[in-house]
Amino acid sequence: MTTWLVTGGAGYIGSHVVRVLQASGRGVVVLDDFSAGIESKVPDGVPIVRASVLDRVAVEQALRDHQIDGVIHLAAKKAAGESVDIPLEYYRENVVGMLTLLEAMQAADVKALVYSSSAAVYGTPMSNPISEDFPMQPESPYGETKVAGEWMARDCGVANGLSWIALRYFNVAGAASDDLGDPSVNNLVPMVFRALSNGERPQVFGDDYPTPDGSCIRDYIHVADLAEAHVAAAARCETGVRAEAFNVGRGEGTSVLEVMNMVSEVIGTDVNAEIVGRRAGDPPASYAATAAIESELGWQASRDLRAMVSSAWSAWQSNER
Repeated sequence: MTTWLVTGGAGYIGSHVVRVLQASGRGVVVLDDFSAGIESKVPDGVPIVRASVLDRVAVEQALRDHQIDGVIHLAAKKAAGESVDIPLEYYRENVVGMLTLLEAMQAADVKALVYSSSAAVYGTPMSNPISEDFPMQPESPYGETKVAGEWMARDCGVANGLSWIALRYFNVAGAASDDLGDPSVNNLVPMVFRALSNGERPQVFGDDYPTPDGSCIRDYIHVADLAEAHVAAAARCETGVRAEAFNVGRGEGTSVLEVMNMVSEVIGTDVNAEIVGRRAGDPPASYAATAAIESELGWQASRDLRAMVSSAWSAWQSNER
């Protein structure tokens, strides 16, 4: 049995990954500094290392003490807009954190890594769907940190045989269970729920884009599907593959107004969204080509937008009580 260290394993995505890894029969250890993670989301019996990925000594000790075979690296700051305002914090957490982790892995002779990357590495795409060979042209410090992380993993693959896969997430939503909901104020679906809970109208940033209904189009992926993609990537890394990057999405675009309509259907009342001005840096459309991950890892998303919104709503209501 292999054992994987999940950095950020007490977070929204990490807690889902931990459960699916467990279900696959692998051993799991969580490393989290709990700046965003929630301890109750870590299943009973899973060892917890309370440390930052910036703490080289603690990370290396965790790798050795728990005889770790591979790392799924999720610990990072992730809000593109915020990264414009505080870029150095993003470079410290995401780039220096990745550097520190890779140093610790090299010292402990851990040679398998699944890296949490992002569709933000592409910036505004030249066309859609976006395939993995599109140029990486990030438009925020956050996206730049994710590109840098991929570069570091690539170079360690060449230098010391690191087996690595980068998963470029598109827009994550939903919950596998009510206790694993997304608390983020930066993701669309919980932003809608938060506005409704506060008696406010959820906002749509622009309705004059060159899209069918004028709102931005994105690729939404259920977090449970995303977690399963991590296990597929971990299994591939265990075979010693040197380097690959894969998009993780449904391979189809959904507009912001379509998401609002789905929320209205699920909760049984019109959310009465308010159209406001565009946000800087929002591309009109961005959705994934997914043929590579389907053919190479045998993974495909199986849950649709209704499943994302209904599971997210159930979790939100549960946590509001």
